[in-house]
Amino acid sequence: MVEILILLAFVISFSLSFLTLPFWIKKAKGVGLIWEDMNKPGFPKNVAGSGGIIVVLAFVIGVLYYIAVRTFIIKEPNGISLEIFALLSVVLILMVVGIIDDLLGWRNKGLSKRSRILLALIASIPLVVINAGSSTMNFPFLGEVNLGILYPLLFIPIGILGATTTYNFLAGFNGLEAGQGILILTFLSYVAYITGSPWLSVVGLIMVAALFGFLYYNRYPAKIFPGDSLTWTIGALIAGMAILGNFEKIAVFIFMPYIIEFFLKVRGKFAKTSFAKPNKDGSLEMPYKNIYGLEHFAIYILKKIKQNKKVYERDVVYLIHGFQIFLILLAWILFI
Repeated sequence: MVEILILLAFVISFSLSFLTLPFWIKKAKGVGLIWEDMNKPGFPKNVAGSGGIIVVLAFVIGVLYYIAVRTFIIKEPNGISLEIFALLSVVLILMVVGIIDDLLGWRNKGLSKRSRILLALIASIPLVVINAGSSTMNFPFLGEVNLGILYPLLFIPIGILGATTTYNFLAGFNGLEAGQGILILTFLSYVAYITGSPWLSVVGLIMVAALFGFLYYNRYPAKIFPGDSLTWTIGALIAGMAILGNFEKIAVFIFMPYIIEFFLKVRGKFAKTSFAKPNKDGSLEMPYKNIYGLEHFAIYILKKIKQNKKVYERDVVYLIHGFQIFLILLAWILFI
């Protein structure tokens, strides 16, 4: 009986996302909240924006339902609920930040870099004040080190800041952000379950359910884009799960595509976009002579291995997903 009630949290999250998004798409287009599809010929401005708002709200409602089940049916201690509410607070704060950034528009450069950093650090406060996670970490060559007060005051804010900002770098291709979120959060939910945090596993899978509802409309050719309101919150949730579940090492390892993306963006002095150069037939070309993103590297590799040299948007997304799956399998072998 309890298992069925918990499963309903996933159903609620998926259903709210899947059933509400068509109305959002129609409303967004009606009010002019439409963005250019930069990897299509002519950059058509016909895709609804900020779909992440619906996904995050579906996630929050699903999690609140799960908390209600824990409180009134399972009658679990309130300590874990406090951690869930802290995580929800981080997610909601960053959703609002993402909405503001979306409304300002990426062509207008959105929020300033300083504002993004400051707001991401502020968003980490709910996890800091409850002293989330364990201050003992295992470092290479040093072994276990108890960081004490440095963990909540330094490592938690850096973790939230790093994950939210870098997750937003590897983006801009139909289905990429949602697909990556599904892969990473599903694996981290599995890790949470086998390491003794089933409640955290449920929270992660509630977001996965909402993302599946969104991916149906965001896959190629996309009818809606996630916006920063989703990319920032997915990054925050990944970091939050790693902190609360005490599996930071695993999370950092499978987050490698985003770490690589960060250094490639540094190479381009954060001035180079991740978009490709579309041809009239929909195939993609390298936008620059050098590589400034994993998306560019994917195009470069695919052109080397495909006989017809034609690379399409879906090819790029599938290759990056394949790389992510490889890292997940490697993490499973190395750490579990």
